[in-house]
Amino acid sequence: MITSYNTYRQYVHADIAAHGLQRVSLYNWLRIDQLRFQLRLRHLEYLSNCCPWRIFSRTLLELLNHHLALKLGFTVPKNVFGPGLCLVHRGTVVVSPLARVGANCRIHPSTSIGDYNGAPTLGDNTYIGPGAKLYGPITIGSNVAIGANAVVNSSFPDNCTIGGIPARILSSTGALEQDVFPNTIING
Repeated sequence: MITSYNTYRQYVHADIAAHGLQRVSLYNWLRIDQLRFQLRLRHLEYLSNCCPWRIFSRTLLELLNHHLALKLGFTVPKNVFGPGLCLVHRGTVVVSPLARVGANCRIHPSTSIGDYNGAPTLGDNTYIGPGAKLYGPITIGSNVAIGANAVVNSSFPDNCTIGGIPARILSSTGALEQDVFPNTIING
């Protein structure tokens, strides 16, 4: 969670790197809507957590980001994701405000991380394929790749690939070994 200006900067740099960029130019700001959404989301987290007295700035930014979220199909609340988030492209992404996701999460469209008697907790370096659905009070370990259209309703350990309906372990090779984070600098 963003707790200071320094952690805010760390989150922003990690998110930019997750999109394969070293910095954000005006061209990228205007062209990559998902990145613009994420950077606004990080700024909202910073304002909410560190500067609660800046009500006007936060309200204006929430309105702008809500409009962009509707355009992109995102329902992504504040303070859920760690640094290095990458929303790959526009499409439906729904995340429960009760969910907790670690660093370096890559999410494809048509994905849902839902709340059903509790919300999922995901570790670091998680890849979530298109159409995956995660729900319930489950824990997914670090370095896990979740396959396309998987329905995950039980917990899984670190370093594995899961998929299917209901999800099961398909491989003991995790997300890092499969190079699903080609542009992200992983601190480890």
